[in-house]
Amino acid sequence: MKARTIQSALRASLNVVVLFMLLLALAPTSWAGSCAGLPTAAQLKTFLGQAASGTGISASLGPGTGVGGLFGGQRMWAAVVDRDGEICAFATSTSDPTQVWPGSQQIAKGKAYTANAFSLDALALSTARLYTFVQPRHSLFGLNNSNPFNPTFLSPTSGSGGGTNQIAGGIITFGGGVPLYSLTGSIIGGLGVSGDTACTDHEIAKRVRDLSGHNPPGGPLVDDITYSAPDGPSVFTHPVCLNTLRNGVPIGNENVASGY
Repeated sequence: MKARTIQSALRASLNVVVLFMLLLALAPTSWAGSCAGLPTAAQLKTFLGQAASGTGISASLGPGTGVGGLFGGQRMWAAVVDRDGEICAFATSTSDPTQVWPGSQQIAKGKAYTANAFSLDALALSTARLYTFVQPRHSLFGLNNSNPFNPTFLSPTSGSGGGTNQIAGGIITFGGGVPLYSLTGSIIGGLGVSGDTACTDHEIAKRVRDLSGHNPPGGPLVDDITYSAPDGPSVFTHPVCLNTLRNGVPIGNENVASGY
């Protein structure tokens, strides 16, 4: 009787160990599933290069290759999060990541989180379209302070790590973040791009989204950036930047400072 009791206890312990090992084996698969179909780090790097040169983009995203800005969109960070907001991949457009603004890594991840966090299947909301809402005396003033970015999930500019499989958070409310959609029209994550002016970041982001095949149901321009000139006043208006182009068309330049 005592021997049978010991055998039963051992068998139960063995079952627990097997179950634990099975859960460990399934955990990475479960995470990989949440990022399945989203751009990988290698794909992001390729798409960033194509976006800056205009290679392979939809005709609606503009004639020629120009995206404006300071560097023509050639010194960029990009990051992708899944629908849960977890970081799936990030990359720089350059082979030497130290030649992209280090601060842009956090901004790219924050833009990806924001675009995903405030978009739905029926509403694609780029971060560019949040700009006016968060200004003083507007309805979402203070939104930027609602979900601080966790700097623990930053990667050294030349190292590994960087918060993959973690929710870094961060709310960014200017151009450069766009939601990502499946072929069936369901939102599956967000993309953030940073490394140039906010206007150029948006141009590169929507090109990368187009190249990756994750446009919203309404097409690549449904959540496009808008400007007071030539579009007229709107709650979705974003200010122009230095050397602003939209879909290959020059828009203008940021106003110079005066009075100080």
